[in-house]
Formats: sequence, structure tokens, C-alpha cells
Amino acid sequence: MTPLRAGTHLDGCRNMIPVTEFRQFSEQQPAFRVLKPWWDVFTDYLSVAMLMIGVFGCTLQVMQDKIICLPKRVQPSQNHSSVSNVSQAVASTTPLPPPKPSPTNPVTVEMKGLKTDLDLQQYSFINQMCYERALHWYAKYFPYLVLIHTLVFMLCSNFWFKFPGSSSKIEHFISILGKCFDSPWTTRALSEVSGEDSEEKDNRKNNMSRSNTTQSGPEGSLVNSQSLKSIPEKFVVDKSTAGALDKKEGEQAKALFEKVKKFRLHVEEGDILYAMYVRQTVLKVIKFLIIIAYNSALVSKVQFTVDCNVDIQDMTGYKNFSCNHTMAHLFSKLSFCYLCFVSIYGLTCLYTLYWLFYRSLREYSFEYVRQETGIDDIPDVKNDFAFMLHMIDQYDPLYSKRFAVFLSEVSENKLKQLNLNNEWTPDKLRQKLQTNAHNRLELPLIMLSGLPDTVFEITELQSLKLEIIKNVMIPATIAQLDNLQELSLHQCSVKIHSAALSFLKENLKVLSVKFDDMRELPPWMYGLRNLEELYLVGSLSHDISKNITLESLRDLKSLKILSIKSNVSKIPQAVVDVSSHLQKMCIHNDGTKLVMLNNLKKMTNLTELELVHCDLERIPHAVFSLLSLQELDLKENNLKSIEEIVSFQHLRKLTVLKLWHNSITYIPEHIKKLTSLERLFFSHNKIEVLPSHLFLCNKIRYLDLSYNDIRFIPPEIGVLQSLQYFSITCNKVESLPDELYFCKKLKTLKIGKNSLSVLSPKIGNLLFLSYLDVKGNHFEILPPELGDCRALKRAGLVVEDALFETLPSDVREQMKTE
Repeated sequence: MTPLRAGTHLDGCRNMIPVTEFRQFSEQQPAFRVLKPWWDVFTDYLSVAMLMIGVFGCTLQVMQDKIICLPKRVQPSQNHSSVSNVSQAVASTTPLPPPKPSPTNPVTVEMKGLKTDLDLQQYSFINQMCYERALHWYAKYFPYLVLIHTLVFMLCSNFWFKFPGSSSKIEHFISILGKCFDSPWTTRALSEVSGEDSEEKDNRKNNMSRSNTTQSGPEGSLVNSQSLKSIPEKFVVDKSTAGALDKKEGEQAKALFEKVKKFRLHVEEGDILYAMYVRQTVLKVIKFLIIIAYNSALVSKVQFTVDCNVDIQDMTGYKNFSCNHTMAHLFSKLSFCYLCFVSIYGLTCLYTLYWLFYRSLREYSFEYVRQETGIDDIPDVKNDFAFMLHMIDQYDPLYSKRFAVFLSEVSENKLKQLNLNNEWTPDKLRQKLQTNAHNRLELPLIMLSGLPDTVFEITELQSLKLEIIKNVMIPATIAQLDNLQELSLHQCSVKIHSAALSFLKENLKVLSVKFDDMRELPPWMYGLRNLEELYLVGSLSHDISKNITLESLRDLKSLKILSIKSNVSKIPQAVVDVSSHLQKMCIHNDGTKLVMLNNLKKMTNLTELELVHCDLERIPHAVFSLLSLQELDLKENNLKSIEEIVSFQHLRKLTVLKLWHNSITYIPEHIKKLTSLERLFFSHNKIEVLPSHLFLCNKIRYLDLSYNDIRFIPPEIGVLQSLQYFSITCNKVESLPDELYFCKKLKTLKIGKNSLSVLSPKIGNLLFLSYLDVKGNHFEILPPELGDCRALKRAGLVVEDALFETLPSDVREQMKTE
């Protein structure tokens, strides 16, 4: 039998799988490269090299002969019985020639096998049998082991990019990072920074330690504004190429700030990325140790020559074979090469573990960025957010610097300000101008993200009203508003530049502050020395309202009007401190009982006093000491008896008394002593009888008795010759005295919602009557004498349409003409 090579170049195996087909095990999005530090990139290249070793070995296994075996020659003494057995088996067909002597073996036996026509099949069978039984498993499967181990390494290196719980965070982070890096807002900010000269940068660094103490002056004003600072020169952008952001770019940058905030809140909640990366690194180190251990022990098992003993002499005539492992030499070299690569790979992984555990990777400080840029409000981050930034720094620290711009509230506020200025042009703001209750030209701005700088270009502005605007910054340019006298801040948190505060101290006359939180009260308002009117609306706790929040009012030397709508339990001492020049005080207490009113006695110059909804059951005695008082309003209290009204006779200047919206059941006769009264409000009470003594206050021009239970109007009402306004709406009056029509100066008469059935023709005597309400009575006809009231027009006559038609046509036409 002629030995032939078995398993030569199988046609089905000529087209092997290329290395590129294994890319799916390690391929990730190109953008993910920023999260691959140098050691991951290095191990990736090592993995490719080990993968090539494995693929090359596997290719040789398939394409080349694995093993070639030949019968092994043995000595007669060792193989005598087998030779004799074979000789006997073939003696009948083939005679054996005599043995020939040799120097080493004087007598040898010629090796002969069984004569068949299956030489090729015999040797193929022998090769396969010896390959499976005699060859060590390491020599057989070495390339496959290399391939499997390498694929596991590649999977471990990129598993955190594939795992759903971590890949989603990484993709989101990379997306935001790229947008932050390429944002026109970043380019603009860096361009502004690049324009600063080196001297300014040095001065800024020298003053860094003092920046926290100089941000606000002793009066709470902002002294130094923060801005984006230095950056490496190689990344400087030419200022000529960085123009103003258009509206679309500004909105995109604004949306990017919101995305960064939400992403930070989401990612900082856990550390799955850090844990995943640590675990996959630990797994690689363990696998490295296992590979080194068993490969070092088994690499010597790859031998070129292998003895094979297979009991198949009944088929081939031979039992002992000497086999040549054709790839043993190459596999031996490849195994040593592979061990070198694995060793380097493992050492790199050990360094990675050292880096992971030696450094605090779940916390990231932007201190170096704050020092270089001067942006002191960039917050430190933690957990997965911090870990990803540490990984980014291994790729390029510039990414973190640019990303930090979108973590800064100072930067965000600058962007919002830029967007505001683009949106609210001076022309658009002028369209919102209106005249307020104080007859001033007012600009109301509601629910904006900030205060547009364009506001300060409207020089004719007299009043500025800001409502529900957070983080308002009043700049020094407010000094351009020469006519500004009034400022309203409703639920706004305000900071003010020192130069702006100086301007307001000199020019501001009226300040209104509405707040939900005590922190919204501007501390600088206590230094407005020329302020004349102060209106405070908001909830004060009982402890704070005593003397803490308002203790500095004593510095408001020009204050004349003070209004507090809150829940104070007593008049703050600070209010008493300004009593020497305070002329009007209003306390709206929202039902909280106001006690300890003795401090009112010190307000000797007070001319107007309003104690509204203070749960008062009696008229405070301290009021009777206010000799300069001209107007008193005790609306919405719990007054039932007003016997103390007799003490008002000492208040010679009292002209207006408002006791409306109480529970007063009667008017004492002592009211006749209030001869100086000109306006009297008794509406919304429970009065049933009007005393005739009331009309001895003959200076009354305004008398409101609406919403009571009055049934009868005394004829003494005719004494009120100065009466111009009289209302008995919603009572139970059945008739009006004719003496009422002696009040020739009457302009407004409200008698609606009563039980009247006849309107006297004498109403024609009221020549100045311009408003008449008779709706809701039992009238069947209106007197034609209404035509004598030349000032009365249809718009001023409140009556049912059907009743109006009872008037003569000429009277109706007269009223319809303007």
C-alpha cells in the first residue's frame, strides 16, 4: 500500500469566513469612541491580533492536513508474533523473501500489510483514528480556544455598550454631548472669552478667592456678574465668525439646557454604568488568569511527532504508527505569541482595575473648569454622570469643559437673556404700554423667563410691573429710564446691580411687592430713601411678622403710604418707627385677628387708616387718639355694636367713615356728633332702622346704606343738601319720602331691589341726576318728569326694558341722545 496524503484541499472549505465577519462582536457606534479610554482602544487592537491568530489557526485546521501517519518499524523480538501472524495469514498468497542482515539488525523482517485496492481510504482512516486518539486535545483545539477566548474578550469589552440598561444612557449622553460640543451657543461663548486679554485673565485668577464675597454688596446688590472665561488657545474662535445667535439657534440651545438638566437628574440616580464597567473588567482579569494558567501548562503538549497505537491490524496489517502533526511547529509558535498578547492584555486590564478603584470615579469635580473659566456655579456631579465624564476626560478633556457650559445657571441665564432680547423688541414692548390706576404709563410683563434688556430703551416708561418672573436681574441700564417712578414685583425673585440700586434710591416713589415666599422680599427695598409708597402682599408667619422682616423700615425716611396685606397678629414695631412721617396705613389681614393696637397711638400724623378683615369686634380705642385722621375704613370685620362711635367727635378732621361689610344691627344716635363726616359707608350690614339723628350730619355728600334690612327712610333726609350719592339698594323700603327730592345736588340715586311701587314725579327736581337705578322694584310706570333730569341718559338709567318703554317717546329719545 503506497502512503498518500489524506484530506487534501477540500473544495467546500476554500472560501473561509473573513475576519471582518467578527466585527459584530465588538462593533459599536462611531460616536461611542469618546467613551473608550486608551486602554480600551489598546485592548481592542490586541483582541484583533488574537482574533487573527485564532482565525489563521482555524483556517489551517480546515485547509491543511491535520496529521500524517506511517506504520512504525519495530524489532523482530518486539514484533515477531505479529509478523508471524501476518505471514501465516498471507502465506497462501505471498511467500516471504529471506531476511537480509544489517549492521544494527542482522536480521530484519520486511513490513507488509494486507493487499487491498483501498490504499487512500486506509491511510485516511488511520490519520483520522490517530488524530482523534493519539493527539493531545490542546494541540487539536488550540485555534478554536484562541478564537473563543478572543470573542469573549471582545464581548466583555463592549458589553456595556450593548446592555439595554446602560446603552440607552450612553446613547443619550453621547447625543447631548455632541450637541453641546457643536452648539452655536458654545461657539459664541468661547468667542467672547477669547476676546479677553491676558491681563484681565490674570486679574480674574487673582480675584477668584474674593469673588464669592463681592457678588453682593451689603445691601444685597449684585456687584460682579459672572461670565464665560478662558479656554486653550488652540480652540479659540475668531470673533468675526461668531455673530449673534438667531432665534432658532437660541431656542435650540435653550432646549439643550433643559435636556442636560433632565438627563443629569436621571443619570445621577444610579451607578449601573460604573458597576457594569467594573464587572466586565473583573471578568476579563479572571479570564486572563485562567488562560495564562492552563496555556502555560499545556503549550508543551503541542509536539511535531506523535506515536499512535491503534488496534486495526486486521484491517491494515499494522498496529503501531508514527504520526507527524503537520502544524505542530506553527501552533507552538502561535501559542507563545498568543500568550504574550494575553499577558499584555491582562496587565492592561489590571491597570484598568487599579484606575477604577484607586480614583473616586463616582464623583466628578469641575474645580479646574471653574478656575479656568470663572464660572463658579458649575455643580459637581456624581454616580454614572460622573463616571462618564471621567471616561470622556481620558479621550479629550475639552469635551468636559464645553459640556460644563450647559451645567451653569449663569450661562443659561445669559442665553435666556439673549433669547428674550430677540423676542421682545422695543416696538413690541411699546405695544403693551398702558395707563395704570396711578395715571402712570405702565409696562406689564407677565410670566417671562427674565427681564428683557430692551425694556430699558423705552425711556418714556413711568411704571414697570413684573409678575411671576423668576431670577430677575435689574442692570445698571435702568438709569436710562429717567421717568421711572413706580415698580411692581409680583412673585418675582430679584437681584439688582449696585448702580441700578443707586438710581432707584433717588428716583423710585412707589414699590409694590407681592410674594409667596419670604425669600422673594427684596432686601434692597429698605434702602430706598426717597420711597413714598410701599405695598406688601404676602403671607408672613406670626414669628417673622413681629420685628424681623420689617425691622429696617425705619430707614424709609420719605415713606408716606404703607399697605400690608398679610396675616400679621400685631402691628410690627418697624411700622411705628416710621410713624412720624407715615400718612396712610392699610392692613388687610385675611381674617387673622389683629390684637395689641396700642401702637396706633404713636402714629399722630396718620390721615388714613384701613383695618380690613382683621376680625375686630369693637372699634379700637387707639383710633380715637389719631387727631389728624381724615378717613377710617373698618371693612370686613366682626363689628356688631358701634357705641364707641361717640369718641369720634374728637376727630375733628374725620370726613370718611367706612363701616361696611360687618354685622352692625343699629346706628347709635351719637353719630349726630360727627358733624364733619362727608362720606359714610354702612352697606352690607344688618341695619333695620335709620335714626333721624343720622341726618344731622349735614355735610354728608356720600351715603351708602345698601344691602341692609331697612324698611323706612326718615323724612329728615331732606336736610342733607350736600348729598350727591345715595344708595339703598337691596333693602326692604316700600316708599321714598318726598323730602329726598329736596337734595338738589344728588347725582347718583340707587333704589333698586326694594319693594317700591311708585316713583314720585318730584324726581324731576333732581336736575343734576346722572345715574338712577330702579331695577328690581314693583313699578308699573315711570314718571314723565324724568325728562326734566337733563343729565340722565339711557346708559345711566338702570331699569327693565319694558318699564323704560312706559316713558313718553320724546323722553326716551332725549335719553338716548348723547
